[in-house]
Amino acid sequence: MTTLQHSTTPAVRGVASVVRDSSRGDHAFRSSRDQARTTGPTRSVAIDHSRVTSPATPKAAQFNAEPAAWAGIQVILLGVLESTVGLGVMGWLAGIAYAVATQALLSGAVQRSARGLLGPADRVTLARGLLVGGVTALVADRAGETAVLVVFASVALALDFVDGQVARRTGTSSPMGARFDMEVDAFLILVLSVHVALSFGPWVLVMGALRYAFVAASWGLDWLRGALPPSYARKAVAAVQGIVLVVAASGLVPYAGVLVGLALASLIWSFGRDIVWLWRNASVSVQGVK
Repeated sequence: MTTLQHSTTPAVRGVASVVRDSSRGDHAFRSSRDQARTTGPTRSVAIDHSRVTSPATPKAAQFNAEPAAWAGIQVILLGVLESTVGLGVMGWLAGIAYAVATQALLSGAVQRSARGLLGPADRVTLARGLLVGGVTALVADRAGETAVLVVFASVALALDFVDGQVARRTGTSSPMGARFDMEVDAFLILVLSVHVALSFGPWVLVMGALRYAFVAASWGLDWLRGALPPSYARKAVAAVQGIVLVVAASGLVPYAGVLVGLALASLIWSFGRDIVWLWRNASVSVQGVK
């Protein structure tokens, strides 16, 4: 929602709206004035200011309503899980909390974005988010429905390769969309690490918590908030985390604990490399200022 910095009387708002809506304001005004002179005395026209609306109102209504609608779909999905696999109270609480938090955070992010609207790629990411919400509910409930959990997580990971393609082909790539996509991935890995940790030990939680620990550290260390250069290795390591956790959750592959350990080692290497890069570049910047 946009907050106006200065109060404006209705009459001024009406005139300002008329002037903005005219692409040839001064020319149109002069033409109407000349026509009035040739046709006779002018008559006063009453303006109904109640019908004058701000151009931002439909846009604001759109981006406020859509995230809430997706949150409603999330609740419907939870109802489907309850009717099929028997979702319990903890699953409902976790799923609703996830839906409310996603709706609140996404609404604020869209309002702050330059476009102010959800794009087609964002909607693909939202569809992934619905599946992640289902995984969250299943993990919190410990329903034992591993097959449904694996299917939901696998489809969510597969769609991760779709939203980027949609954004590039439709020309709707944005920092907000990229951040939203990253947050959905990070939360899915966190939830999956909680589920897999029940079988392999609490050390698996490091996979899901490492990214959030990095963000928390950046609140106190400014140099950790620097922009990292693009890296295919970083993307590959991030993709491996979700795939390995889904494989481990399925229980179909022997020695899955070894795969999880190797994936965790690659993640620690990736974070360590990025931290060293940020530190070195921050040091060069400080010396340059001196």
